Amino acid sequence: MVGSEQFRLNAPRRSRIRTVRSAFTLIEALIATVLVGLGIAAMMVSTQSGTRVAAHSQELTQAIYIASEIREWTLKLPFKDPQTPTDPPGADADEDPQIMVDDLDDLMSVTFSPPRDAMGRTIDDMSDWSETITLTWRDKDNLTSVVNPGESEMVFVQVVVSHNGKKVLSTGWLIAGSQ
Repeated sequence: MVGSEQFRLNAPRRSRIRTVRSAFTLIEALIATVLVGLGIAAMMVSTQSGTRVAAHSQELTQAIYIASEIREWTLKLPFKDPQTPTDPPGADADEDPQIMVDDLDDLMSVTFSPPRDAMGRTIDDMSDWSETITLTWRDKDNLTSVVNPGESEMVFVQVVVSHNGKKVLSTGWLIAGSQ
Protein backbone atom coordinates (compact mmCIF):
# COMPACT_ATOMS: atom_id res chain seq x y z
CA MET A 1 0.00 0.00 0.00
CA VAL A 2 2.86 2.29 0.45
CA GLY A 3 3.51 2.23 -3.29
CA SER A 4 -0.07 3.16 -4.18
CA GLU A 5 -0.14 6.01 -1.64
CA GLN A 6 2.98 7.43 -3.16
CA PHE A 7 1.34 7.26 -6.58
CA ARG A 8 -1.69 9.20 -5.35
CA LEU A 9 0.46 11.88 -3.74
CA ASN A 10 2.51 12.38 -6.88
CA ALA A 11 -0.41 12.36 -9.32
CA PRO A 12 -1.82 15.81 -8.57
CA ARG A 13 1.63 17.38 -8.72
CA ARG A 14 2.24 15.98 -12.23
CA SER A 15 -1.04 17.34 -13.57
CA ARG A 16 -0.29 20.76 -12.09
CA ILE A 17 3.11 20.79 -13.81
CA ARG A 18 1.56 19.79 -17.14
CA THR A 19 -1.00 22.57 -16.87
CA VAL A 20 1.63 25.20 -16.20
CA ARG A 21 3.95 23.99 -18.98
CA SER A 22 1.24 23.70 -21.63
CA ALA A 23 0.26 27.40 -21.43
CA PHE A 24 2.10 30.15 -23.37
CA THR A 25 3.95 32.74 -21.40
CA LEU A 26 3.87 36.39 -22.31
CA ILE A 27 7.48 36.22 -23.54
CA GLU A 28 6.74 33.28 -25.85
CA ALA A 29 3.75 35.11 -27.32
CA LEU A 30 5.88 38.22 -27.85
CA ILE A 31 8.61 36.22 -29.63
CA ALA A 32 6.03 34.52 -31.87
CA THR A 33 4.50 37.89 -32.77
CA VAL A 34 7.91 39.35 -33.63
CA LEU A 35 8.78 36.35 -35.82
CA VAL A 36 5.47 36.54 -37.69
CA GLY A 37 5.97 40.31 -38.14
CA LEU A 38 9.47 39.78 -39.56
CA GLY A 39 8.12 37.19 -41.98
CA ILE A 40 5.39 39.52 -43.22
CA ALA A 41 7.88 42.41 -43.59
CA ALA A 42 10.23 40.18 -45.61
CA MET A 43 7.36 39.17 -47.92
CA MET A 44 6.41 42.81 -48.48
CA VAL A 45 10.00 43.77 -49.36
CA SER A 46 10.20 40.81 -51.73
CA THR A 47 6.94 41.77 -53.44
CA GLN A 48 8.04 45.39 -53.81
CA SER A 49 11.35 44.28 -55.30
CA GLY A 50 9.53 42.01 -57.75
CA THR A 51 7.30 44.88 -58.83
CA ARG A 52 10.33 47.10 -59.52
CA VAL A 53 12.02 44.35 -61.53
CA ALA A 54 8.84 43.81 -63.57
CA ALA A 55 8.54 47.55 -64.30
CA HIS A 56 12.19 47.75 -65.36
CA SER A 57 11.75 44.67 -67.57
CA GLN A 58 8.73 46.23 -69.25
CA GLU A 59 10.67 49.47 -69.83
CA LEU A 60 13.63 47.57 -71.30
CA THR A 61 11.32 45.57 -73.57
CA GLN A 62 9.80 48.81 -74.90
CA ALA A 63 13.29 50.24 -75.52
CA ILE A 64 14.34 47.11 -77.43
CA TYR A 65 11.18 47.38 -79.52
CA ILE A 66 11.96 51.03 -80.38
CA ALA A 67 15.58 50.21 -81.26
CA SER A 68 14.53 47.30 -83.47
CA GLU A 69 12.08 49.58 -85.32
CA ILE A 70 14.92 52.03 -86.04
CA ARG A 71 17.16 49.15 -87.14
CA GLU A 72 14.53 47.99 -89.64
CA TRP A 73 14.13 51.54 -90.90
CA THR A 74 17.89 52.11 -91.37
CA LEU A 75 18.31 48.81 -93.21
CA LYS A 76 15.62 49.84 -95.74
CA LEU A 77 17.01 53.31 -96.42
CA PRO A 78 19.32 53.88 -99.40
CA PHE A 79 22.94 54.44 -98.39
CA LYS A 80 23.20 57.71 -100.39
CA ASP A 81 20.68 60.32 -101.43
CA PRO A 82 18.79 59.05 -104.49
CA GLN A 83 18.53 62.55 -106.07
CA THR A 84 22.08 63.79 -105.44
CA PRO A 85 24.31 60.77 -104.58
CA THR A 86 27.52 62.83 -104.85
CA ASP A 87 26.56 65.30 -102.10
CA PRO A 88 28.51 65.02 -98.85
CA PRO A 89 26.88 62.93 -96.08
CA GLY A 90 24.43 64.61 -93.75
CA ALA A 91 20.92 65.93 -93.86
CA ASP A 92 20.19 67.57 -97.19
CA ALA A 93 20.04 71.36 -97.05
CA ASP A 94 16.39 71.43 -98.09
CA GLU A 95 15.28 68.50 -95.90
CA ASP A 96 14.55 68.46 -92.17
CA PRO A 97 15.06 64.95 -90.72
CA GLN A 98 12.09 65.60 -88.44
CA ILE A 99 9.95 65.82 -91.59
CA MET A 100 11.72 63.95 -94.40
CA VAL A 101 14.35 61.18 -94.41
CA ASP A 102 15.18 59.72 -97.81
CA ASP A 103 18.61 58.18 -97.15
CA LEU A 104 20.71 56.85 -94.28
CA ASP A 105 22.91 59.91 -93.79
CA ASP A 106 19.83 62.08 -93.08
CA LEU A 107 19.78 60.34 -89.68
CA MET A 108 23.22 61.66 -88.71
CA SER A 109 22.96 63.05 -85.13
CA VAL A 110 19.19 63.30 -84.93
CA THR A 111 16.78 62.84 -82.00
CA PHE A 112 13.17 61.81 -82.41
CA SER A 113 10.65 62.33 -79.62
CA PRO A 114 8.26 60.57 -79.88
CA PRO A 115 10.23 57.79 -81.56
CA ARG A 116 9.77 56.51 -85.11
CA ASP A 117 8.67 53.11 -86.36
CA ALA A 118 10.19 50.91 -89.10
CA MET A 119 8.58 53.09 -91.80
CA GLY A 120 9.84 56.36 -90.29
CA ARG A 121 6.40 57.33 -88.97
CA THR A 122 5.95 58.87 -85.51
CA ILE A 123 4.75 56.47 -82.80
CA ASP A 124 2.23 58.87 -81.24
CA ASP A 125 1.35 56.92 -78.09
CA MET A 126 4.99 56.96 -76.90
CA SER A 127 5.43 60.69 -76.31
CA ASP A 128 7.51 60.14 -73.15
CA TRP A 129 10.10 58.15 -75.12
CA SER A 130 12.92 59.45 -77.33
CA GLU A 131 15.64 58.02 -79.52
CA THR A 132 18.93 59.60 -80.49
CA ILE A 133 20.63 58.27 -83.61
CA THR A 134 24.33 58.78 -84.30
CA LEU A 135 26.16 57.64 -87.42
CA THR A 136 29.91 57.06 -87.67
CA TRP A 137 31.67 55.89 -90.80
CA ARG A 138 34.11 53.02 -90.26
CA ASP A 139 37.11 51.73 -92.16
CA LYS A 140 35.90 48.56 -93.91
CA ASP A 141 39.23 46.82 -93.16
CA ASN A 142 39.30 47.88 -89.49
CA LEU A 143 35.81 48.38 -88.08
CA THR A 144 37.10 50.00 -84.88
CA SER A 145 38.70 52.79 -86.90
CA VAL A 146 36.45 55.82 -87.48
CA VAL A 147 36.86 57.67 -90.79
CA ASN A 148 35.40 60.91 -92.13
CA PRO A 149 31.77 60.80 -93.28
CA GLY A 150 31.51 59.50 -96.82
CA GLU A 151 35.05 58.01 -96.94
CA SER A 152 33.77 54.47 -96.48
CA GLU A 153 30.82 52.30 -97.41
CA MET A 154 30.56 51.06 -93.81
CA VAL A 155 28.43 52.96 -91.26
CA PHE A 156 27.94 52.22 -87.58
CA VAL A 157 24.47 53.25 -86.40
CA GLN A 158 24.18 53.90 -82.67
CA VAL A 159 20.79 54.38 -81.04
CA VAL A 160 20.20 55.60 -77.50
CA VAL A 161 16.62 55.08 -76.30
CA SER A 162 15.42 57.16 -73.34
CA HIS A 163 12.23 57.15 -71.29
CA ASN A 164 11.25 60.32 -69.43
CA GLY A 165 14.76 61.67 -70.01
CA LYS A 166 16.50 58.61 -68.51
CA LYS A 167 18.66 56.44 -70.78
CA VAL A 168 17.22 52.91 -70.95
CA LEU A 169 19.15 51.30 -73.82
CA SER A 170 22.15 51.99 -76.01
CA THR A 171 22.76 49.71 -78.97
CA GLY A 172 24.24 49.78 -82.44
CA TRP A 173 24.83 47.89 -85.67
CA LEU A 174 26.83 48.11 -88.88
CA ILE A 175 25.40 48.81 -92.30
CA ALA A 176 27.43 48.20 -95.43
CA GLY A 177 26.70 50.21 -98.54
CA SER A 178 26.83 48.64 -101.98
CA GLN A 179 29.91 49.35 -104.06
